[in-house]
Amino acid sequence: MERLQKVIAHAGIASRRKAETYILDGRVKVNGQVVKELGTQVSAKDRVEVDNVPIYQEEPVYYLFYKPRGVISAVSDDKNRKVVVDYLSDVRERIYPVGRLDYDTSGLLLLTNDGNFSQKLTHPKHEVDKVYVAKVKGIAEKRNLLPLTRGMRIEGKRVAPARFEILSTDIKAQTSIVQLTIHEGRNHQVKNMLKAVGLPVQKLKREKYGELTLAGLRPGEYRELNKKEVSQLLDKAKK
Repeated sequence: MERLQKVIAHAGIASRRKAETYILDGRVKVNGQVVKELGTQVSAKDRVEVDNVPIYQEEPVYYLFYKPRGVISAVSDDKNRKVVVDYLSDVRERIYPVGRLDYDTSGLLLLTNDGNFSQKLTHPKHEVDKVYVAKVKGIAEKRNLLPLTRGMRIEGKRVAPARFEILSTDIKAQTSIVQLTIHEGRNHQVKNMLKAVGLPVQKLKREKYGELTLAGLRPGEYRELNKKEVSQLLDKAKK
């Protein structure tokens, strides 16, 4: 027996948190009856429907995608803009992004149909490093960036300390390239942190997630993760 929201998440319909919303909204049936209790337990013999469509248990799959700029980190968009799953149309499972990257941010994004995997990697207490490279306006110096290593308040919330490296500066153009390593995933976090120290972001790319990199991929391309890579990510999340 498993919790209903977990079964829905594992079927690739939505994340577990979103599945809970579906249940509370009365969009889920078990054996023909609407169920609104989050603690409901179901077995493999039970018929589960979301929006009157029966779900089935898919084998978990995991993909690494090189997201281009100008693409939404979602499975659909009400403005008909390009979304990440448009690039993975050959994947038959109902996958969705693990976390998100901003519309104008490029780089490494994970997609899966495994709700447990997604929840573990996106939960704030699980510290998986994410490495970003930003082109910023202004000349970056250590003294500017040191506040990031102590943690700071952004939009009324405290963010965890980050690590930085100044990769280059262009005195003539008055720009710099800065690498920032964080383990949280708040909306616009990297942009807001750099803006707070006087270095507004002009261009941003996520280059690393745990031990995963974009090696061998061009924007818009993807590959499946192997079992070792999935295990390494989950191990890092546990730590």
